[in-house]
Amino acid sequence: MSKIRYTSIFFLFLTLTTLAQQGKEPVKVTDLLKIKSLGGVTLSRDGSKAAFSVTSIEPDGDSKTDYKYTNQLWMVATDGSSAPRPLTAKENASQATWSPDGKQLAFVRTADGKAQIFLLSLDGGEAIQLTKFKYGASSPSWSPDGKQLLFAASIPLKDLLKDTDLNPGKLSPQWPAEKPGFDKNQQLQASTAKADPDGSLEEVRAYLDNNATDRKARVFNKLNFLDETNVSSEMSFNHYFVVNAVPGATPVAITKGFYRFNSADFTPDGKQVILAGDVDSLQHPDRSLESQLFLVNTNGSGLRMLLGEEGKIYSGPRLSPSGKWLAFQYGTTSFVSVPTLAIMPINGTVKDIINIPFDRSKGAVTWSADEKYLYFTAQSNGGAPLYRVEVKTKKVDQLTDYNSGISSFDIENNKLVFVKTEVANPFELFLADASVQNARQISHFNDWVQNKKLSFPEKKTFTNSKGMTVEYWVMKPINYEAGKKFPVVLEIHGGPSAMWGPGESSMWHEFQYFASKGYGVVYCNPRGSGGYGLDFLRGNINDWGAGPTSDVLTALDKAIAEGWADTSKLTVTGGSYAGYLVAWIVAHDKRFKAACSQRGVYDLATFFGEGNAWRLVPNYFGGYPWQPETKTILERESPITYVANITTPYIIFHGDNDRRTGFVQSEMLYHSLKALGRPVEYVRHPNATHEITRSGDNRQRIDQLLRTWEFFERWIK
Repeated sequence: MSKIRYTSIFFLFLTLTTLAQQGKEPVKVTDLLKIKSLGGVTLSRDGSKAAFSVTSIEPDGDSKTDYKYTNQLWMVATDGSSAPRPLTAKENASQATWSPDGKQLAFVRTADGKAQIFLLSLDGGEAIQLTKFKYGASSPSWSPDGKQLLFAASIPLKDLLKDTDLNPGKLSPQWPAEKPGFDKNQQLQASTAKADPDGSLEEVRAYLDNNATDRKARVFNKLNFLDETNVSSEMSFNHYFVVNAVPGATPVAITKGFYRFNSADFTPDGKQVILAGDVDSLQHPDRSLESQLFLVNTNGSGLRMLLGEEGKIYSGPRLSPSGKWLAFQYGTTSFVSVPTLAIMPINGTVKDIINIPFDRSKGAVTWSADEKYLYFTAQSNGGAPLYRVEVKTKKVDQLTDYNSGISSFDIENNKLVFVKTEVANPFELFLADASVQNARQISHFNDWVQNKKLSFPEKKTFTNSKGMTVEYWVMKPINYEAGKKFPVVLEIHGGPSAMWGPGESSMWHEFQYFASKGYGVVYCNPRGSGGYGLDFLRGNINDWGAGPTSDVLTALDKAIAEGWADTSKLTVTGGSYAGYLVAWIVAHDKRFKAACSQRGVYDLATFFGEGNAWRLVPNYFGGYPWQPETKTILERESPITYVANITTPYIIFHGDNDRRTGFVQSEMLYHSLKALGRPVEYVRHPNATHEITRSGDNRQRIDQLLRTWEFFERWIK
């Protein structure tokens, strides 16, 4: 195609887009509350019906300002004869799975404070509670004959120690409890001594144990003492159970002991269960990062390891419909890696593993009924396409494009149902055949978007200093006019291994909101991002600051070179790792009129101590803060080292309960800038976690976005 013809077609597209947007209204901040998120797609065995979940945001009681999430199950016939209809309407429902005959659904709902499994007959009537298990029940899976269900439950250590079904003989684990000053695990079992603060040593210990039980003290002996919202001294172990599909039936444990399993499913003959988990009996569970694959009989006997190796993670086992082949993924225990997809005969060994080359992180691996193909999704080049690999030839075909994202799918009887995200609509359900031909939309949950004026990103590329191709996107403001200048917000993603693009849903509203407020939006996937293979992913090892900064600023420079950006009104924002990178940038570059960091990392040594994602430090920087060489690197790579150079007006956000990155560093950054007399504002959101902008309190989500825009407006005006 000639350059002239291509240019003509491009301008024709822009003209048609402009005409189509006339009469529509801008995206508002409160449109966040209208977005309905779809997921959990599951097809009946014959492919005639699909069930899926819909998450909505609704008023919380009588409040006019507070909102809650609701999650309900819906169903749609795949012959196109009717629109989707709701299956549940009361309490939240999720994790739907079809019975083999397609006549009922099992799903999970909270009852008496714990997740439990319910059964819903499609013949009508209310859902019936199947389990009333003391530990709760989740992740249901039907046996092939439809007579039983497999489910998971999380067992606290204190309960596991005294549960004679899961721990016959009430034994202590073989791995060390790491209680200093004691041999083995003698302090794990409850003391029989009488609690007395003035008594013997054993009685004093019993008294101290009571204080811990009554939460007057929290005593930590484990390595991973931080969860997402708080510090915790508790340990728990995920186990699997089988229960007859009859209300009142007693669950039977198929896994036991002081081990952790993270996935399970019946074999096609229903006689065994395939598992993934870690049964290292000598290492403390916080120190053992490996995962193995197992087979176990449905009565809990005959546990047999299929694959396992020191320093390796084997995960996501998927048996083929005949049960002859096992698909799985494996990789190292490093965070900065891309797992390998592989298959092997179910009775094979490591020597029989057949690798399927594909340099992306893969998810939702699913067999075709004829075992010729494996389907999976993978973030790649700004989208999350659906892929299909032919098992015999190992040839991978991309079935959907980079401008959309497939977040959930299922395939049965040559019918494929999937949830798609794209700029034109954040979530809808689609139906296609097994090769994704003749795809058509079969839901209309977010049709309100049709009345909104949207900004569509333009994808561009450049080659960075490492010779890597970096992709970036430019979104013009919705009031764009040729010849005029507009403010710009440079948006940066976190992770650092996240990936943004038109197929990524979490930023849909924020990008459109800024475009509706008259800002151009520029974002890119700098070195270290996922979606571009292993070498690109590891492109920021020992280099969180300068290298990625070069990439995101180059993207901004190239957008500015187009001539429509007002260089006196540049702003920058980002969260998590991107909060880090914003701080790094404004400490080294003065071009921005205002900056915003959300839930960021600013001092890597402190992050190692206060964040539950602390393993990023040894994984990216090769060691620990007390090691001289690593200490030098961490100081060099920490934005707090350069805080005296920051003069850009700065707003800093953090959640009070954010334990993924920790919040002390944000206090350090704010306190330092305040002591230096710099223009800085610090916002803390009560009870908010690291997920505030994705799944947090909706009033706080709106608050954070509005405060960011309002702060920018102070300085660009």
